[in-house]
Amino acid sequence: MNRNISPLRVLGRGIATIWSVPRARIGVIGFLFFVALAIFAPLIAPYDAHDSSFGRSLNGSAAHLLGTTASGQDVLSQLIFGARVSVFVALVAGILSTIIAVAVGLSWGYVRTFWGEGVGFIVNLFLVIPSLPLMIVIAAYLQNGGIGVIVLVVVVTGWAWGARVLRSQTQALRSRDFVTAAQFSGESASRIVFHEIMPNMTSLIASSFFGAATAAILAEAGLEFLGLGDSTTVSWGTMLFWAQNSNVLLTGQWILLFAPGLMIALFATSLAFINFGVDGLSNPRLREGGTR
Repeated sequence: MNRNISPLRVLGRGIATIWSVPRARIGVIGFLFFVALAIFAPLIAPYDAHDSSFGRSLNGSAAHLLGTTASGQDVLSQLIFGARVSVFVALVAGILSTIIAVAVGLSWGYVRTFWGEGVGFIVNLFLVIPSLPLMIVIAAYLQNGGIGVIVLVVVVTGWAWGARVLRSQTQALRSRDFVTAAQFSGESASRIVFHEIMPNMTSLIASSFFGAATAAILAEAGLEFLGLGDSTTVSWGTMLFWAQNSNVLLTGQWILLFAPGLMIALFATSLAFINFGVDGLSNPRLREGGTR
C-alpha cells in the first residue's frame, strides 16, 4: 500500500468511480435531492408544516397542490418538511450503526481471545432476537422521547448484522502477507486493524452504511406509523400515522398515504443505486462506465 498517496486524491478517484456507474449516478442525484430538500425545506415549502389555518381535507388545487390534511395543514409542505426528520434519522442512525459495526466487527475478527468469544455471544444474541419486536418494546418503554429515542432504538437493533459481515471479511484478511509483515514490524493490533485491514474493506463498510440507513428510515416510518414516536413532529412516518388515523382511504385522499410512502421508497432506492457504484471500488469487473 502506497502511503504517499494523498487522501484527497483517493477520495477523488472513488467519487469518479462511483459517478462512472449509470445507476450510481442516478442514486447520487436522488440522494443529493433529498438532502437539499431537508436542508432548504423552509425556503422550498409553500407554507409552514404546522400551519393549520387552511380548510380541512381539501383536494388538490393551485393553492394546495396535494390538498390538505384533516387538521387543515398543507400536505406538500408537510412532505417537504418531513424530509428533515426522516433523512436525519436515516443518516445519523446509519452512521452510528456503521461505526459500532466497524469497531466491533474488525476487532472481533482480528483478536483471538476469550474477549472475542464474549463479543461473539453478544452479537449472536442480537442477531437471534427478532429486531421488530425488540424495536417496538424499546420504543414503547421510552415513549415520547423524541427523535433521539428513535435513533437510539434503530442503532441498538441495527448494528449486529454489519458487525458479523465485517468480522468474516477481517478473518479472511488477517492471514494476508501485508498483515503478517505489519505484525513482524511491531505494529500494534489497533493500527493493523484500522490502518492495514480497514482500508481494504471500504466498499463493504459503505454497503453496511447504506443498508443501515435504509433500515433506519424504514424503522422510523414503522415506529411512527404505530404511534410509538413523537406524533407532534413532522416526518414521513408521522404523515402515515395521521393519514391512517384520519381514514384517508375512505375519504378518497389516498395521496396522503401514497406521497410519504413514495418518498421513503425513492430515498431507499437512491441508496441502493449508489451501492452499485461502491461495489465497483473493490471489484473493477463491476464497473459499467469504463473501457470494456
